[in-house]
Amino acid sequence: MIARFRLAAPLLAAPVVAALSLPATAEVESPWSAPEGTAVRLIAGAREGDAHRAGVEIRLAPGWKTYWRYPGDAGIPPHFDWSDSDNVDRVEVDWPAPARFDEGGATSIGYKRDVVLPLKVVPKDPARPVRLDLALDFAVCSTVCQPASASLALDIPAGGAGPTPQELETAAAQVPRPAALAASGAPAIEEARLEGTGDAARIRVTARLADPAAGDLFVEGPTEDWALPLPEREAGRDGRTVFVLPVDGVPKGASLADVPLRFTLVDGRSGAGPAPAVEVTAPLSTP
Repeated sequence: MIARFRLAAPLLAAPVVAALSLPATAEVESPWSAPEGTAVRLIAGAREGDAHRAGVEIRLAPGWKTYWRYPGDAGIPPHFDWSDSDNVDRVEVDWPAPARFDEGGATSIGYKRDVVLPLKVVPKDPARPVRLDLALDFAVCSTVCQPASASLALDIPAGGAGPTPQELETAAAQVPRPAALAASGAPAIEEARLEGTGDAARIRVTARLADPAAGDLFVEGPTEDWALPLPEREAGRDGRTVFVLPVDGVPKGASLADVPLRFTLVDGRSGAGPAPAVEVTAPLSTP
């Protein structure tokens, strides 16, 4: 089973927050909360239908990292507590495409630069303002990893917070788009297959990428109890890219044949723009 969190010790105290550039807050932004190595705030944008657009902005000091919703071999994902919010029915979190990085022999998934996590905030009563109150627990890493927490609050008018900040628009464009298995174009996942049995069982994923030598794949189970390994790349044919991972980190009693998995395929970057990415939820095929 893969370890879900590895915390190095002792924790280092360093004046890294001073290296962060923290712009002045505006009406659509909460004050910054600045744990060591990072700074966090809430931002809000336009209303769309009955929901508000918002985001959690995480600034990182140079050389620091933070984790995706599934952290990989080692790490801890962010945990969001919205329970003290007012007039909030639910908050949906989107995740820009992540990258993998090495942490002393373990491979983790996350962000090595500043990131905004887009939010969809659905009020209980669309005619009333929203008080968004977040207790955020997450982790950041430099040469060591350490837990961090932030308490943030932002008032959003009933009609929305006005124009959506550019950083939130940019982050939304980096969120993998939902796609079907065997969809046309690139990036796309052509097939996800379960091969072999017992200790030899593995998952084989065939993908199309704009650059077959670039890009990456991340595979998640249906619940947080799953801890699937990060895939390795194999040589493919006809310009395809093949990713393979052993069957490990499956909860006791669960069956890969009975549940869909979530595949996030990130294409290689071209130019300065964000890497295109897709998210496919599908069951594995079997021989």
